[in-house]
Amino acid sequence: MVRILGFSLDLDTIFTPAAGSMRGFQPDEIDRIIEMAWEDRTTFDAIHAQYGVTEPEVIALMRTELKPSSFRMWRKRVTGRKTKHGFTSGSQRFRAACHR
Repeated sequence: MVRILGFSLDLDTIFTPAAGSMRGFQPDEIDRIIEMAWEDRTTFDAIHAQYGVTEPEVIALMRTELKPSSFRMWRKRVTGRKTKHGFTSGSQRFRAACHR
């Protein structure tokens, strides 16, 4: 059981122990989730809409897939960033019409 941002996550239910992959995602899908998490303009809401992965699950994925120093750099970068949280982002410029 891991506690992130006030949420309790049971990593055994998120990650399949045999493959080590998240909810049966293919390695290229995990790579895409990580890529979207690194992008400044991609919100956690967009990741959730496309892959069904919540923000705490993305954080847990990044923690397991990245090197510790890369994870710390990513967390420092996204913590408090308005563009990573759709409900606080006022920008509609880069959103698809169906997500406005």
